[in-house]
Amino acid sequence: MIELLPDLAVLKEFSADTLAMATSVALVASYYLNFHRRARRNPACSIHAVNANARRLWVRQVMTQPGKDVMAVQTLRNFIMVGIMMASTASLLVMGTLTLSGQAENIARSWHVLGFLGSSSPGLWIVKVMVLLADFIVAFFGYAMAIRLANHVLFMINVPHSDQDAHAGLSPDNVADRLIQAGNMMALGMRAFLFAIPLVFWLFGPLFLLLATAGLIVTLSQLDRHDVIEPGAAEARPAASGLAQTLPFRRRTV
Repeated sequence: MIELLPDLAVLKEFSADTLAMATSVALVASYYLNFHRRARRNPACSIHAVNANARRLWVRQVMTQPGKDVMAVQTLRNFIMVGIMMASTASLLVMGTLTLSGQAENIARSWHVLGFLGSSSPGLWIVKVMVLLADFIVAFFGYAMAIRLANHVLFMINVPHSDQDAHAGLSPDNVADRLIQAGNMMALGMRAFLFAIPLVFWLFGPLFLLLATAGLIVTLSQLDRHDVIEPGAAEARPAASGLAQTLPFRRRTV
């Protein structure tokens, strides 16, 4: 019985952080399960489904109608440049996170001064930094894969229409699938950046992790949804003020 006391003390010390992380993961998982359930019933309410459909229609138009080559190259170049910039940002964040791992003794207590719950143990601090590091590595991987796939599309999309039957992978639908995969990888990198926000707040304490997760879910509920405007409804609505038009969180209809 006496031998179990140290183990119980360790469990009690880390219980607040463990419970906060488990609750945050459960909240995010329940949000995405609910979102995908709604998206299956009505794909038009998901911005991801709308983007995928737009990419497919765009590729089909470029590959079947002549004279779109320059526009396609410029569009894909902009897409690749964004991916390069974000991948570079992710690599810098990886290096910055690695520097935190060597200062666990000094930073763990000073960063935890605002948190009245949880542990300031250097060992737990290393675990938090490793989770944050893994998140940034996922972001880098997502953007790197988006660049790779977009480079493939850059050459495939300019194949002459008469040569598209030479290989099944050069058909407009298959090229569109590859571009959609690139968009999904870009979205993965952006989601990893967003998930890093609660993880950073976790460094200050488990309560901040829960608050940041709640704020993230509210933000995702706005970013993942798409406005569904019935034909003629835009003309019937009164014109909004300039401030209302620029606000990111507007009322949405599904």
